[in-house]
Amino acid sequence: MKRIIAFAGSNSKTSINKQLAKYASSLVENTEVNVLDLNDFELPLYGIDLENEQGIPDNAHKFLDHIKSSDGIVLSLAEHNGAYATVFKNLFDWMSRIDGKLWGDKPMLLMAASPGGRGGATVLEIAKGRFGYMGGNIVGSFSFPSFGGNFSGGKITNEELNSQLLEEVKQFQESL
Repeated sequence: MKRIIAFAGSNSKTSINKQLAKYASSLVENTEVNVLDLNDFELPLYGIDLENEQGIPDNAHKFLDHIKSSDGIVLSLAEHNGAYATVFKNLFDWMSRIDGKLWGDKPMLLMAASPGGRGGATVLEIAKGRFGYMGGNIVGSFSFPSFGGNFSGGKITNEELNSQLLEEVKQFQESL
């Protein structure tokens, strides 16, 4: 059985992106899903002086081990001021110091959700442009707008948006 990890690029305890990642990963058939929470991988802010003085923190290694031991990645990014949430960027920076190709060419379903009408489109485009250089194999992407009006009871309630996600999940499933 294939193993996938799912997580949000957010540390909010009520993260809409974590809810979306959990839902999307539940649609992938015949897989074992490990939902990760960035709050379980606390890290100091990256800095070269800190790295030189103390090395790379264990939690960066642990998170990267989850990526490396998986067959695929479901990631939903939070958008803060048009870019990655600080907690995600910090984890990304630490892991890149261990392995520049940190995504390991694993198939990735890349998503973003927001309460607004753009659905995190800006951060999604940033990630799509950057992750390929870091070993990212993005096989599907999904921008989910107006989260509050389109998601309830742990699932997408808007049929058109749900159909779009199902197509992306199908592509992801086929690449595992």
